[in-house]
This record gives sequence, C-alpha cells and structure tokens, in this order.
Amino acid sequence: MFIKRIIKRAIAVRNWLKKNRKLLMLLLAIVTMLILGGCLAAPHHLALAVVVAGVAGGKHIDDEPLTTDLTRGASPDLLLNEIDQQIVKIRPMATPIDQLSRCAGSKHAGSMIVDFYNVDTKPTSAEVAADYEEPGEGEATPDDTRITLSTNNDDMFDVSDTILVQGVYGYDAGGTVQSKEELVLYVVARDDNSGLKVQAVNGKKIGDVEGCVPSIEVGTPLIRMGRAATELDVMSPQFEALPHKAQQFCQIFKMQVEQSTLQKLSNKEVPWTMNDQEEAAIYDMRLGMEKSFLFGVKGRIWDNVKKEYVMLTGGIWKQAGKEFTYNAQNMNQESIIDMMRRAFTGNAGSKRKILIGGSELIGTINKLDYQRVITASDTVTKWGIDFTELRSKFGTLYVLLSEVFDECGMAANGMIIDPEYMQKYVHQPFSAETLNLKASGVRNVDATVLSETSCLVLRYPKAHMRIIRV
Repeated sequence: MFIKRIIKRAIAVRNWLKKNRKLLMLLLAIVTMLILGGCLAAPHHLALAVVVAGVAGGKHIDDEPLTTDLTRGASPDLLLNEIDQQIVKIRPMATPIDQLSRCAGSKHAGSMIVDFYNVDTKPTSAEVAADYEEPGEGEATPDDTRITLSTNNDDMFDVSDTILVQGVYGYDAGGTVQSKEELVLYVVARDDNSGLKVQAVNGKKIGDVEGCVPSIEVGTPLIRMGRAATELDVMSPQFEALPHKAQQFCQIFKMQVEQSTLQKLSNKEVPWTMNDQEEAAIYDMRLGMEKSFLFGVKGRIWDNVKKEYVMLTGGIWKQAGKEFTYNAQNMNQESIIDMMRRAFTGNAGSKRKILIGGSELIGTINKLDYQRVITASDTVTKWGIDFTELRSKFGTLYVLLSEVFDECGMAANGMIIDPEYMQKYVHQPFSAETLNLKASGVRNVDATVLSETSCLVLRYPKAHMRIIRV
C-alpha cells in the first residue's frame, strides 16, 4: 500500500509539472539572472548571505561559512594581494662615456682649472697653389730641371724632403717613356716668398735636356715623404714640435638623498631602504654627468644668490677635431667605408675606436647589408660595456647605442672616440658623505651627499670625430 501511494504522488507531480511547464521555465530564468548578476556585482555567496552591521561599524555574516569571496566582498582590504618583493629599477639609458672614463683610469687634478697640452703630427699633404707648365719642345734649358713650385703650405716642407705628386706620372730612366709610377720631386731649397725649389727624380726629357719637371696643374695633391741625404751630410734641417695648450674646467657634481626617521621606521610592502634610494640617485647623477661630459659648455658664472662662482665643464662633442656628415636617404655600405676612412686616417690614433650614437644613426647603420669589405660581428664586452663590433680594412669600431643623444635631440648624430686619447681629470673623487642633520637641528632625517669634481678632455682632437646628419 505504501509503494502504491508513492507511485500515485509521483504521477501527480509529473502531471503538475506538465501543466505548469512554462511557469517553471520563467522562474528558472529569473533565478539564473539573479545569480549571474550577483557574480558580476559581488561574490555570489555574499549576495545570498545575510550581512549584519555591527554596533561599531563592523560586519557580521549570518548563516554562511566565512570564505575568501565573502571576506573580499565585506572587507576588501583585509586580504592582501601577492606583491613581488623584488623592485624593478628602471634604467632608461646607459652612460657609456662616464663608464669608459672610470674604467680607463683618471688623473688627479690639483685645481678646478685643468691646463693640458696636445701634440699632433706634422701635416703630410698639401696642394699645388699655381699651375706649372713644362717648356715646349726645343725650349727647355738646364734651368728647367729645377723649378719653383708654389703650394698652399710651403712651411711643411724642408730641404731634402721628397714629394710624391699624386695623379702626375713620371718617366723611365731615359725620360722618353711615361711610366706607371707617379712623379717624385726632391726639395733643393725653400724660399719664403716664392715657394719651393724642386727637381724631378723621374723627370721628362724635353729636347736634349733630361730630368725636366712635367706640367703640374693647380690643386694637385702633394704628399710629403722621407728625407734624402747625401753621403757627406752630417746635419739635416731641424725638426721641432711644440705642444698646444688647452684648458678645461672641473665641475662639482652633487646629489643629496634624504629619508626621515619615521619613513625609515614605517612598515613597507617591499624592502625599500636608504641604500635603494642611493642607488637610484647615483644612476641619475651619472646620467647628468654623461650629458655634461658630452654636450656641456665650458664657462664660469656668478651666482647672485650664493655669491659664488659656478664652474661648468665643457663637453667633448665640440672638442673633436674631425667631422663627418651623411645623408640618411643615401646611406649605404660605401658611406660607412668613407666614414671609417675619415675616422682612422690622417691621425696617429689607434685602430680600435668607439662609435656611440642616437637611435636613428644606430638604426640606419643596423639596416645596412654588410659584405666582406665590412663585417659586423657578435657582441664584444669592453670596459664593462657590451658593444657590437664593426670591422673594415681601416680599423675596428665598437658600436653602441647612447640614448643620451636621443635625450638631447641628436638621435641622428653620433661620435667616434679614440679611448686611448680620452682623459678624465678628477679634483675630488666620487664619495658618499653622511650628514648628521639631526645633531645640527636642521631636520630629523638620514642624509647622504654624493659628490664628484671632475672633467673630461680629448688629448688628441683629430683622433675623434663627430657624425652629423645633413
């Protein structure tokens, strides 16, 4: 009888569900919307739970177990999110010049004003200043074997010097057949008013006169070669070199870091200490020094407030003795070769130099396809800096992006530096001094002053070169 009653009730429920099917579907849709709405606005447990406010502003949950969802809904600040304990120290750019000057060593300066001397090499080339025409057939005389040649720099030549005349070919031993060797002249005498008295080593035979100097056009390059003495010569024209004096000002670079006592004692989500602040301050200080060492202007100004003179150091950008201009639209491998030729020739510098430049210049160089005449190798680490090596027959460049050029509005420019001829002078070395401002009654803080008094100079200007986009 009991089983029969259960079966009858089940049949009755089934019949009721069939009759009220549409109503049940509507109720189910409403419940679903309420649940979803509760999930979007707040945890669903909290939507269904009863939250009772306490007498002092607290919250109490009735008829629900305490879960993380309920906690975040009722008291969102109670549970802490996971915080990465390692603070990422953002470094927007490197400071290659400052780094290089520190690793290469420095000299002590006993004064804020540094005087230094440069000695460069004697010029090796000049140009013909006026046309010389050889005599016609039958007009030559023995005097035509020694002619007066005017150049744009007569002072660079001395008696017994030999001169290679580029683009003008000499003759064979008989003087009748032009050879493949360029004309060579020998300096017999030098007249300060008229020019050089020279004779040809491999001259031309005109008529019966041998050893005549062939025609030389204005603008022809003249290359000074070695001196040639006779067997009885004991002495030679004197050679002296005098250094050129230059001057640079040291600049006092300072950075102060402070932290109040309460700040130091306060609990922090991450371990941010005075040492971290000092590290950030040192980087910012070096970044400022990098810009001053590159583009600073040497000068001394009067501070009306402090009643003192302020010494400002000059940047090495203007100290460079060479300049190379390029067109970004026509930049190719030939342009790079010309740039390296300009950088490595005409001076007694080293065959390994550093190229630092802005993002546009480095990007232009990086887009080029290099062949066997120029090779771009992998990263090379020098002086604690990772460079990209660029090799050619003229020399090797260590290439590095310097965002300081971008910061100073020179993203398309750069500079080739010979590290052998870059010198840093330090009047006061880098130091960190702790100030006791509490004892002096100034402020209740821990204070550290970072300081350095220094300057940077290029000892041999022609070994360095500016690169400028036109």
